[in-house]
Amino acid sequence: MIICQTPFRVSFFGGGTDWPEFFSEHRGAVLGTAIDKYVFHAAAHFPSQLFDYSIRLAYRKVERVQSVDDIEHVPFRAILKDFGIDRDIEIDLMADLPSFSGIGSSSSFTVGLINTLAAFQGRFLSKHDLCHAAIRIEREVLKESVGCQDQVFAAFGGLNVVEFRGLHDIVVDRVVINPSRLEELNASLHLVFTGVTRRAGDVERDKMARIRQTAPVLHEMLKLVECGHAVLTGAGPLSALGHLLHKAWCEKKALSPRVSNDEIDQLYNLAMQHGALGGKLLGAGGGGFMLFFVPPDRQQRLRTALASYPTVDFKVNAPGSHIVHS
Repeated sequence: MIICQTPFRVSFFGGGTDWPEFFSEHRGAVLGTAIDKYVFHAAAHFPSQLFDYSIRLAYRKVERVQSVDDIEHVPFRAILKDFGIDRDIEIDLMADLPSFSGIGSSSSFTVGLINTLAAFQGRFLSKHDLCHAAIRIEREVLKESVGCQDQVFAAFGGLNVVEFRGLHDIVVDRVVINPSRLEELNASLHLVFTGVTRRAGDVERDKMARIRQTAPVLHEMLKLVECGHAVLTGAGPLSALGHLLHKAWCEKKALSPRVSNDEIDQLYNLAMQHGALGGKLLGAGGGGFMLFFVPPDRQQRLRTALASYPTVDFKVNAPGSHIVHS
């Protein structure tokens, strides 16, 4: 059995500049991190001639099909066909966090499945190959309206600045941060689930339709990547990261009226009134997880104020997609 572990991600700054529609004309960059919450794929060979089906998939439902064309789950179907696998395989999917919630789950699924199937066929893919294969599948095969940061963090892991110089020229720079500052960062981040899941594509398509008019906003968001990196690697107060996140959230809302809504704004304002220095909705917008920067001595105050919202404890700088059993 092949078992693959692939992380989800949290993006701090630069989201939106990772769209090829933007960075093909301008420079793009994102500051973010893989987190220690994962999606797991388990694949095994089975002798289909002994069964009345050729492929078995288990996710939120179970599919047993004779032909890959009969698979209902579109990404599973497309990726299996791309690998030329049409029988004699079982795949189980498990995840620590829900799909469509802003933590890059779709790309983590794609990266993890590609890595799993490559191992199943006895092949090794480098981090670069893995990330570019996932971008190709999502954008060209599945025709998804997605950027390119999620695939990078899923494949490479780590706390990084990712530069987008071109669709085939993506540079991953690790953020060098001392252990005590990393510990303080972990203690200051608070992840809250809004309770709303949504497909990112609709929001992203709306953003892309406005990309020429919002280009000045994206350039301002791009500047925050450098500012955030300077805070993380510097010796000044880490609390400055919270103020930058607040600025990033204000800029992000200017990209589309679909990014936020009254319920999300109320949650954000409540958090700011009870200890948060800043925060942002993760992913495209419209729901999912909201990240807050909260100094450690204010964490309990915030947890009490947001007691009706589920929270997730996590750590940054998690490893990228890798085979944990073969």
